[in-house]
Amino acid sequence: MRRIGYTRVAASSRTKAGQDDAVTELGVDKLYTEKVGVRDADRHELRKMLDFVREGDIVVVADISRLARSARDLLSIVDALRRKKVSFVSLKEKIDTTSPRGRFLLTVFEALSELESEKIRAAKAGGKHLGRPFMEYPENWEKAYASWKKGKIRPTEAAKELKLKRPTFYNMVKRWEASIQ
Repeated sequence: MRRIGYTRVAASSRTKAGQDDAVTELGVDKLYTEKVGVRDADRHELRKMLDFVREGDIVVVADISRLARSARDLLSIVDALRRKKVSFVSLKEKIDTTSPRGRFLLTVFEALSELESEKIRAAKAGGKHLGRPFMEYPENWEKAYASWKKGKIRPTEAAKELKLKRPTFYNMVKRWEASIQ
């Protein structure tokens, strides 16, 4: 049985010492360290670690957020470990799948993730908008939109006239045009 550590620090971060110390205090035999952003899907060290582990090993992380970007991501990784008969330990959350309590907590995470996915699917199927509420169109929207559409003003000028940022202007154009078709 080997203890395998995994740490990930943001690409902009300068230190990973806190995570490394926490994980190595448990006496890991091998440590995989990654320095990538949270949105970076290309995590080479994680893939290497998942390929390396064998039945009976234990993967140790300082914090779940350092291993996974979402509940779904965590469950996917833990499922890959489970299929290889590898245990999982998270120090911060005190999850240890070698114990009944740890396995129970992961089962709860799985159920919550499934419930969340179901609610999102149902909301989308019902035509409900998910996420941040749409911004109301400014009073002079139609006038500025028409001027922009006819080429009389540039998008930056239209956005400035409407007191919007240019990306917001484009998002509103997209929504406006979808609603008039």
